[in-house]
Amino acid sequence: MRQLYIKQKVFSLSGKFTVKDEQENDVYYVEGSFMQIPKTFSIMDTARDEIALITKKVFSFLPKFFVEVNGREVLTIKKELSFFKARYTIDAAGIEVHGNWWDMDFQVLQHGEVAGKVSKEWFTWGDSYKVQILDEVMEAIIIALVVAIDCVKADQAAASSAATP
Repeated sequence: MRQLYIKQKVFSLSGKFTVKDEQENDVYYVEGSFMQIPKTFSIMDTARDEIALITKKVFSFLPKFFVEVNGREVLTIKKELSFFKARYTIDAAGIEVHGNWWDMDFQVLQHGEVAGKVSKEWFTWGDSYKVQILDEVMEAIIIALVVAIDCVKADQAAASSAATP
């Protein structure tokens, strides 16, 4: 089992951050397209090769985020119409998310088997999401999923603050 850490509230104005291992070594680099349309986040390995891409669909009635891993679209996170509070769904073939993913406390299952777990942790370098990888084949997908969820949360927070006077 491998453990990785993503700093909470990673979306700064520069849109750049890293995913670290237990020894605080950089394992993945994430770069956002600040002030570009469509908004994208590229996840790269240590050789700076892109392994995943998250794209926010711009011209749709409700926000929608597409996640590609190794050039293949693997999942979509979309906002559903709801009168009381924001509700999002994750669509992915063979992949399920069980738990409270809005609070970053969930398991990622592939075909019913737990492939990874995500939880909030507190470390010396600040609040982080701990990502436990149980199925190494799913590592890129799980990291992309966590970054995409954080992107959705940042987008929702921005929309909420823009709506209040």
